[in-house]
Amino acid sequence: MTHSAPDHLDVAGIPIAYRRRAGRQPGVVWLGGYRSDMLGTKAVALDGWAERTGHACLRHDYSGHGESGGAFVDGTISAWLAQSLAVFRALTEGPQILVGSSMGAWVALRLVQELAKAGESARVGGMLLIAPAPDFTADLVEPDLTEAQKRDLETRGFFETPSEYSGEPSIFTRALIEDGRENRVLTGPLDTFCPVHVLQGMRDPDVPYRHALKLVGLLPADDVTLALVPDGDHRLSRPQDIETMLAAVEALVRQAAE
Repeated sequence: MTHSAPDHLDVAGIPIAYRRRAGRQPGVVWLGGYRSDMLGTKAVALDGWAERTGHACLRHDYSGHGESGGAFVDGTISAWLAQSLAVFRALTEGPQILVGSSMGAWVALRLVQELAKAGESARVGGMLLIAPAPDFTADLVEPDLTEAQKRDLETRGFFETPSEYSGEPSIFTRALIEDGRENRVLTGPLDTFCPVHVLQGMRDPDVPYRHALKLVGLLPADDVTLALVPDGDHRLSRPQDIETMLAAVEALVRQAAE
């Protein structure tokens, strides 16, 4: 499949690549995962759904990801949040459905917090969090650090681990981990001011499903839908997973339009 070249928005001197589809509201906004990009299976499927249904759709790549500028090793949750907020404010209008995958769910939750602080809660009409990994640096990475990895963080400022998803190793920097502590969201009740759907595979080797349960336990019970996929992995990119994702998006769009 060929893709048209992206547009770019300058955020703090870094060209952030995005693709925007015009359409009706509520629109959908894709927030990708760690080392993922806007040409992944789920992001492209979401854009295809928007094209078929006439809804607006916005995707972007964080700095150091995909077609955006900047170095991956310079990235932090704070930086990627600031870029996502800038893109959201500059390129969308009216209520939006945030679709956050893995780390993108963390960015989505922080985005909602920042919009609430600015009195802009009405801009988010719903959230779909797929294999959500909020606080993954503090809750999932730090507790399992080996002595060698701790030494690498101290001496080199980063450590590497083999990746199941790429020939390149996954890199985790000291800056990312330290900044992650400042952006934690699973520290108490979370008010998202909108309905939330969570889609989680029970065979996810990267983000255990108990992590999704911890998140759901902090969300307002009356506005949360949790779908556990018994044989689902972390990617949730199989045709049946995509169907489930799009059905959840449609439900949130209907709710936001009521």
